[in-house]
Amino acid sequence: MKRLALLLVSVCCAVPTGALGSSTTPRPMIELGVDVLLAPGSTHLEPLVGKRIGLITNPSGVDGHLVPTADRLARDPRLQLVQLYGPEHGIRGEVPAGDPVEDARDPVTGLPVQSLYGRTRRPTPESLAGVDALLFDIQDIGSRTYTYISTLGEAMRACAEHRKPLWVLDRPNPIGGLLTEGPVMPEQWRNFIGWGPMPITHGMTVGEVARFFNATLGIGCDLQVVPMRGWRREMTWADTGLTWTQTSPHIPGVRQAHLYVATGMVAMSTTNLSDGVGTTLPFEIVAAEFIDPPKLAAALDASGLPGVRFQALAVKPFYGGFKDKALRGVRLHLDDPRAFEPLRTALTVLATLERLYPGKIAWAEEQIIGRHWGETTLPARISQGDALTDIQAAWRGDLDVFLAARRAALLY
Repeated sequence: MKRLALLLVSVCCAVPTGALGSSTTPRPMIELGVDVLLAPGSTHLEPLVGKRIGLITNPSGVDGHLVPTADRLARDPRLQLVQLYGPEHGIRGEVPAGDPVEDARDPVTGLPVQSLYGRTRRPTPESLAGVDALLFDIQDIGSRTYTYISTLGEAMRACAEHRKPLWVLDRPNPIGGLLTEGPVMPEQWRNFIGWGPMPITHGMTVGEVARFFNATLGIGCDLQVVPMRGWRREMTWADTGLTWTQTSPHIPGVRQAHLYVATGMVAMSTTNLSDGVGTTLPFEIVAAEFIDPPKLAAALDASGLPGVRFQALAVKPFYGGFKDKALRGVRLHLDDPRAFEPLRTALTVLATLERLYPGKIAWAEEQIIGRHWGETTLPARISQGDALTDIQAAWRGDLDVFLAARRAALLY
């Protein structure tokens, strides 16, 4: 009995790994670029020692133990952090999607912050005159429609123009480095949610995106990428051992990062379909006023999409464009992040809705379709019932050209 009692005490009193703070938190399986840069004896840091540094970052720019990069650089005696730059959502992440970000002073470090999502979208000559090098540390989510890589591209152009080196502190692509889907953005439709010639899911880390932009667009930026240690292309976020930090107000968890393209491309292409923004399930649902939830869930489950299941649901958003409307639809449950194909899922949802409810989809204007998809034939092809394999095959040639150009930019 005494032996049993001791066993019960040891089980009941065991402390979960990580419950006591960073001292017991498991070491991440990979090292982020910022951790590689600031490690003792880092050779990557030597060219920056004593230099005046500007930093483009936001709340997702943290090290492997969730310490903000801005705070680490501000405290590091080897560097002089003098200027911050804030992308969409702001330096500390409080600004809603699409709202302009104002110039400010950072409440934590006390440093000046220039907005890169307001009156200008690239660092100004005046701000760059006061820095010797610019650093970029923001977590991307693997979609060309997410504006942080557009901010990166604009910063590269500014640095090239004003002869300032740009250092990218590399981070994982949370949906992996193998997935590439969709039409490549042509010059005709390039915009701030489609900045460079890449498909919708591009399969690159942010450092690789920078290398791709520099080579493909001939930017001429003096670019340095501080690579991660231990990351491999087949890894999704769950494989990294890292803790997710909210990248924007509606991407609070890594599940939303995986589902963003699948539901977001549906909602952004239409005016009467919701992706859950305005509810407690952002980017986890597809819903509208005309849907029969069990019928749609059954049809989508029968489609054989890999890595995902569908559950019938009803919601009433409490803010946004569908505020107080009774919507019905499906929730996406991600079972296998590696097998999941977000853009194929978006296409299947649209095609299934058209088949079940002919003519009920209210498509967005041609310009909006072009800005998001990089082409404008999709509504007509879905409406006339074209096979999804044929739709995807039409993008294959440009995708192969992209993959060939991307090869030289890959680091892992």
